[in-house]
Amino acid sequence: MCPRLVSLLSLGFCVNLRIWAAVGELEKPSLSAWPSPVVPLGQTVTLQCHFRSPLKRFRLFKADGTSLSELQGNHFNNFTLGPVTREHAGSYTCSGFSRFLLLLPIHSDPLHIVVTGVLTKPAISAHPGPLVQEGRNVTLRCQSQLLFDKFILHQENSTGHFQARGETFMGGHVAADFFIGPITLVRAGTYRCYGSLSRSPYEWSAPSDPVDIVITGLCKKPSLRDEGGPRVRSGEKETLLCSSKRAFDQFHLLREGENLGRLLAGGRGPRRALQAAFPLGPGAPAHSGVYRCYGSFTRSPYAWSEPSDPLLLSVTVAKLCPALCDPVNCSLTDSSVLHFLPFVDHGLVVMKVLV
Repeated sequence: MCPRLVSLLSLGFCVNLRIWAAVGELEKPSLSAWPSPVVPLGQTVTLQCHFRSPLKRFRLFKADGTSLSELQGNHFNNFTLGPVTREHAGSYTCSGFSRFLLLLPIHSDPLHIVVTGVLTKPAISAHPGPLVQEGRNVTLRCQSQLLFDKFILHQENSTGHFQARGETFMGGHVAADFFIGPITLVRAGTYRCYGSLSRSPYEWSAPSDPVDIVITGLCKKPSLRDEGGPRVRSGEKETLLCSSKRAFDQFHLLREGENLGRLLAGGRGPRRALQAAFPLGPGAPAHSGVYRCYGSFTRSPYAWSEPSDPLLLSVTVAKLCPALCDPVNCSLTDSSVLHFLPFVDHGLVVMKVLV
């Protein structure tokens, strides 16, 4: 073989080596969605194609291979979808072409765009309850009358999703249980769940109402008392005071596990204790129940103190007859003073209201 031919073959071999080396150095692009790949029906989402290599031409594809658009850019691409409909749900990829190797496209991994709000929201509940001591377990149950194949649990401000298949219960309900624990500050937070059907895996229901999982017992308990004292006249407003020597910046009042809201600490009570007032309104039977309050800090909204000692408020409606009147001629339409009769029963501070 002549030396010139050998030289040309060697040159071609070197060129091929350089081409394949360049291909090996190229990193495939990555596709992301802002603000989230889970998009409510009617909202918009921006798809971004990211890469480090010198790619020049880009295209966006749906899972069926149909090209949606060809975009230009040096380091990133933006493509806005929306207002989204059910047709936008699916799997997307972007591909880029080297500035030098136009015939060698490089594809990203698929990105799943999920559209929510297509079906009616399920319900979520916490068992044994949303207030959990550190290290304990809690079960979140998502259920619906719709026969979903799958439920998806999402923690707010988290990119992770948990999935479980629904089980048919009596009455046609389906449900899935998600076991969360041992509870830590990372796992405490706001949770919602969605339902979906296997034939449309990227179309989810509307989100359930939120449930807050809170760690309790991280600080010493505050105290809870009634502002009105032992006697309050009928129609007067009822206010409960939660106070603590610890400098909590907010307090929470609960009645039998139902969160009645939180108040920022305002003012100081006896012995300079920090306190917050929870007005309940005029005394009424609807106020009956066991009350507890907790303290917390705004920087850790899901970490609460130990609960205060329980305060049992029992409101009953009864017509009292004056002690000295004739029982036969006694008028049962007269109103008396509102009385609180405190006594201790099994560790509960009991207050009975007689009208």
